[in-house]
Amino acid sequence: MKINQLIRLALILFAFGGIVACSSSSDEAVTSEVAETSESDADATARRAQELAEEARRRAAAAEERMLRQALATTVFYFDFDVAEFRPADRDILTFHARDLAANPSKRIRLEGHADERGTREYNLALGERRANGILNYFIVNGAARNQIETVSYGEEQPADRGTSEAAYQRNRRVEIID
Repeated sequence: MKINQLIRLALILFAFGGIVACSSSSDEAVTSEVAETSESDADATARRAQELAEEARRRAAAAEERMLRQALATTVFYFDFDVAEFRPADRDILTFHARDLAANPSKRIRLEGHADERGTREYNLALGERRANGILNYFIVNGAARNQIETVSYGEEQPADRGTSEAAYQRNRRVEIID
């Protein structure tokens, strides 16, 4: 908006300078200096606006890079009791993982599904597999190739916490991404 106003002002001063130039020669030098100054101010303003826009783009790219690194560092996803669907809060992080796999076709990962100790061994193995497959399907829908991902279920066999409290059970209901 300010750039447009400065350009308009410069054009008006330029036109005014042409009119004044016809009336006297001493005013001609002053008017051209004013017009040149106005044009250079407009150029400087435009240049500054471009610099600010470029700085904003650099900062946004750096913020996205930090967010990507932080998302890729998150490799454990927790599940609610007897549920094989990942939490909606994990969707963005899983999307970053899927995009990373899509961008790196030679990268391979393993999804390890786990369950807490409640339920039979067979049920927990199946639940861990459903959890790992749920994340696998999300990755494929978001660009990863099936041959990049291996799934395995450990059920209740490899607990993260050997306690018997609800907090311990929560830490055991998970899928881990292993590079």
